[in-house]
Amino acid sequence: MPLRLEIVTPEKRVFDDDVDFVTVTTASGEASILPNHAPLISALKPGILTYSLKGAATRLAVRGGFVEVKSDKVAVLADSAEAAEDIDLAEARLERDLAEKAFSEVAAGSLEETEAVRDQLEAASVRIQLASGK
Repeated sequence: MPLRLEIVTPEKRVFDDDVDFVTVTTASGEASILPNHAPLISALKPGILTYSLKGAATRLAVRGGFVEVKSDKVAVLADSAEAAEDIDLAEARLERDLAEKAFSEVAAGSLEETEAVRDQLEAASVRIQLASGK
């Protein structure tokens, strides 16, 4: 029985097809989703979403949003979702450097500020990881 995966960002529908499995980074850790998975709703953390379509794995850098699993459907509503070939590595490295600088400046700040900058740092690092092929 296939698993329907739909990935949507504010700009576009990134993917909508049947897959074998999905792995996504949620607020409580990495979740691997197979057909007949228990219902789930979770916030997304910056990470690499992987899905398998007919044995071929595809990886996307995903940032922010939510994942919902219901019956045999996985809906990912993300702030962004990028394939490795769409990532500008130099830009991602610059984003990481700026986030590292900002993190050192807000380290003594509020928890909300720290978390926001930490998410920016994680997202840039994930983009670099995916674009570098690591």
